[in-house]
Amino acid sequence: VQFAASGGGWVQPGGSLRLSCQASESIFGRYAGAWFRQGPGDQRDLVATISISGSTNYVDSIVQGRFTISRDNAKNTLYLQMDRLKPQDTGVYVCDTYPPRGMMWGQGTQVTVSS
Repeated sequence: VQFAASGGGWVQPGGSLRLSCQASESIFGRYAGAWFRQGPGDQRDLVATISISGSTNYVDSIVQGRFTISRDNAKNTLYLQMDRLKPQDTGVYVCDTYPPRGMMWGQGTQVTVSS
């Protein structure tokens, strides 16, 4: 299943971005979804997860209170609202099922937070 992440860019510390991740099929209607921040090599840090219904979600303590994950199953899309961004939030953000099943591939979106 291919995904297309968008919404990244350059922003100053304290700014906001809204990321979107649209899948080519209705995969998010069948599985929990997640956002990861991709590091060097194959390293991926979990940022947030959301259940199929959207009623249960988790965000990493590092982004707690600043990031909000949501989903629109009808549009096969995950969202990540990022507020009060910090330089350490910089990275490439990708989406996947949760837990990852090796089913999704695509291009992440770069987020750069700097002054």
